Amino acid sequence: MTRIFSGVKPTGHLTLGNYLGAVRRWADVDQHRADALFCIVDLHALTVDHDPGRVRRLTRQAATLLLASGLDPELCTVFVQSHVDEHARLSYLLECVATDGEMRRMIQYKEKSVRERERGGSVRLSLLTYPVLMAADILAYGTDEVPVGDDQTQHVELTRDLATRFNQRYGHTFMVPRATRPEVAARVMNLQEPTSKMGKSDDVGPGVVYLLDEPDVVRKKIMRAVTDSGQDVVYDQEARPGISNLLEILAACEGGNPEALGGVYESYGALKKDTAEAVVELLRPVQERHKELCADPAYVEGVLRDGAEKAKGMARPRVDAAYRAIGLLAAG
Repeated sequence: MTRIFSGVKPTGHLTLGNYLGAVRRWADVDQHRADALFCIVDLHALTVDHDPGRVRRLTRQAATLLLASGLDPELCTVFVQSHVDEHARLSYLLECVATDGEMRRMIQYKEKSVRERERGGSVRLSLLTYPVLMAADILAYGTDEVPVGDDQTQHVELTRDLATRFNQRYGHTFMVPRATRPEVAARVMNLQEPTSKMGKSDDVGPGVVYLLDEPDVVRKKIMRAVTDSGQDVVYDQEARPGISNLLEILAACEGGNPEALGGVYESYGALKKDTAEAVVELLRPVQERHKELCADPAYVEGVLRDGAEKAKGMARPRVDAAYRAIGLLAAG
């Protein structure tokens, strides 16, 4: 059975973009067709300045929202990265295979380090090396497929390179995974900056719809979304990014086609109103289930505990084999 690994980083509240772009497909498709692991990658949240208590809260919230969105622990494995030691164990071995040049070519490192230098600061070493930890996340489980967006494709390519290099130097140990881009996943843009992705780190941005936003908050954000010059409702991502984003969101909520929907509306206001109501209805069952799960924290803790044990059982033999292959003496 095909094995899938994917994760979400607890650096902010999960957004409509996270749900439509990834989580909904995990629940509706991936957990049913594959041996799927879904991980809250909390170690990755430590690569930047952070509040420890907030990371813990967001980790629990992310896990609860994944379950509320339909991930079923009977069908898939849901766990927290730091609960499985094999991620960190394997990461160091892969650092011994990766090169400094590879790390410094990673786009996110280059962009963030430039911004920090311009502010007179510096980035953490973990920001340079975290793509290796991401590779360890994937390779520890013999992953076949990694569903990713465009911004993470480079990291999966690095993972493939490291797996191939390790196998060539030390004997076949790792499956070489492939990146997949789900056809039905929507790319949701910021409502105030429709040329930028809707990111969960934009903590108070009026352009970001969070999964736990109250219905009136959702409506207000969408009704205030930036639109484009002109009056026609036309789907054109280059010339009309604001309207195209709303059409994408509405189509993703209702299962329609954004280009076809463009011909239905005669005004921006009508499109915004329908999009707002569609999003409110889409999020309603997720929010209701989230409320139920928050009232039963022991259930969520049990899912994460069982998920971590299952993940350890899958990862440990492969990571132990990697330790032997690279030349480390087995513990007595």
